[in-house]
Order: sequence, then C-alpha cells, then structure tokens
Amino acid sequence: MDQDATPAAAKPSLTDRRKAALRLEIARATVDLFASQGVAATKGEQIARAVGISTRTLWRHFPSKQSCVRPLLAESLDAATEQLRHCPPDTGLLTFLIDTCERGTLPEADPAVLDLIRMTGTDPALRAVWLQAHDEALPVLRELLAERAGASPDDLRIKVHAATINGALRAAAEEFAQRSATEPDMGPADLAAILRSALRTAAEGLPY
Repeated sequence: MDQDATPAAAKPSLTDRRKAALRLEIARATVDLFASQGVAATKGEQIARAVGISTRTLWRHFPSKQSCVRPLLAESLDAATEQLRHCPPDTGLLTFLIDTCERGTLPEADPAVLDLIRMTGTDPALRAVWLQAHDEALPVLRELLAERAGASPDDLRIKVHAATINGALRAAAEEFAQRSATEPDMGPADLAAILRSALRTAAEGLPY
C-alpha cells in the first residue's frame, strides 16, 4: 500500500443518513404545525402522525416538541459555517463574509427557518433551542479560527472572535426574519445587506 495515501473520509452509514433524513422531516413537520396552530396547541401525537411514525419513535429522537426543530436550525447553521471553510488563507473571515454578501451569492432563505426564528421570540423553550444551536456551533467556529491563526481553540482571543461572528450571524438572522414578516418582498439582497451591516458592526469592536 502507498504509504503516502490518505484514507478517504468516512461517509455516514445508510442507517445514519436515514436517521438524519427522518429527524429533518420531523423538524419541518413540527414547524408547519407550530406555524399553523401555535406551539402550545401542538401535541407530540400530531407531529408523529404528520410524519407517519409512532409517538414512541418521536420521543426516541427528541425529548420535547420544541427540540424537534433542532435539526432544521442545525442545517442552517452548518451551511453558514461551511461557507467559512472556503475563505482563502490570506483573506480575513469578516472580509470574506462581507464580500460574499456583496456578491449576492447567498442562498434563498428557507421560509420554514424564518417562521421558526420568529417563533423563538415568543416561546421561551424554542428560544432555548435556538440559542443552544448557536452555542453548539461555537466549537466549530473556534476550531476554524484556531487553525487559521495557528492558535489553540481554547485561546481567549479565539473564543471571543468566534462568539463575535456567531452573535453577528444570529442577530442578522433574527433581524431578517422579523422584517420579512412585514416586508414579504425581501429577498437574498436584503439578507445580504443585513448580514453585511451586522458583520461590519462586529468588525468595529467596542467603540464605547
């Protein structure tokens, strides 16, 4: 065997892919029910029925009805984080993200995710899931920044910078979700403008 050959990255098993697909289907069904009848009125049995599974199976995947939306939020955050991996080594991450916004290469916002983000503003349990999703994205951002800086992910500066990017992305997502509820014509260009403003504000540091 060629000693220089590197093993291919392990792909998720078929079982894992099916599990992930089911969890995402559950998340979308849950958001649809939350949006149509409210979080409080939605029961686990309804979510399970909408997906065609038993309630017992639903609770094997998620501990609560609000946590059912987690895969949809994770998918959105993973997409944003993955975009950062394409940043050239000689380009700052904030500059790269702002340039990406200005080029208009952002994907269309998922209406289900926007509905969900808006609901996190009024339901404390959903808010906790939303914040948890961002909290779980922090280690990925820290690893990415640490690799670029040749530093440890546990370095305080790395932690602060990761939290800054994370916070800017969250604030921009919430701003776009709220505004799009009353301005239905908003699209990728508007999302790009909001992201650009949030990221430039983050780049300013604390001027107070």
